[in-house]
Amino acid sequence: MAGGVLIGLTRVHEDAALTCYRKFLDVDLRCRALTHAVAGTVALLDRAWHENGVMSSSSASAFAGFRFPREVISVAVRWYLRYGLSYRDVEELLAERGVNVDHVTIYRWVQRFTPEFVEAARPRRHVPGDRWFVDETYVKVNGRWTYLYRAVDQYGQVIDVWLSARRDQTAARTFFRRALATGAVPVEVTTDRAPAYPRAVDERIPTAVHDTVQYANNTIEADHGRLKARLRPMRGLKTFRSARVLAAGHAFVQNIRRGHYEIATDGPAQRRLLEAFDELALAI
Repeated sequence: MAGGVLIGLTRVHEDAALTCYRKFLDVDLRCRALTHAVAGTVALLDRAWHENGVMSSSSASAFAGFRFPREVISVAVRWYLRYGLSYRDVEELLAERGVNVDHVTIYRWVQRFTPEFVEAARPRRHVPGDRWFVDETYVKVNGRWTYLYRAVDQYGQVIDVWLSARRDQTAARTFFRRALATGAVPVEVTTDRAPAYPRAVDERIPTAVHDTVQYANNTIEADHGRLKARLRPMRGLKTFRSARVLAAGHAFVQNIRRGHYEIATDGPAQRRLLEAFDELALAI
């Protein structure tokens, strides 16, 4: 497509057209220089927000010392968390845009930087609502079924996720302790009739109404489907850590796209995730 557009253009116009084309593909032009070895490191920036919401620059960047600049790492992590892609798929997409990087390196980027993006966005996250829908779903890790606890509020915000090898009182208590760390205390908690939930809810949130009516938990059960759709193209998750990172990263991306962070809210919804990752990359 690009070749047909560029036929007959002068060298200047060809360069301009290539610039627009690469920007349309969401990769910074500096990626063109990364076909072979890349020397040097990237600019260093702070993890702190100014009071006006603008990120400040200093010398503490999580990207320091990495071979590729933050723009490449950020887009690779975003693509992997957002779309049903394998690490090899992301490798191929970057190679088509002039960036040669091994899929193992992309895996390491996702594991290393997903928690960084989540943490950088934390101060801008909306406080969860007061009605929680809690449930667990099955996720296979290294050939064994595990239990992924998830909760969403009445607005569709994913409150927290927690992967456990067991479906018991300890796992339920741990999940509610983590979810309450967001600073919100629900007035109503809806779950299924699993025996671990009544005691965990009574201990952690004694003031909340516990609803176990049949079909009342359809909200969270339907939300599981989005995570399942992300997992479907993959060959499987090999470790607990990678499974937890992917589950947390998927929830994070989902919340950004739904507008549950005060980040990139002024632009069109279709560009919200792109702009949010660009902005957050300057904070980590």
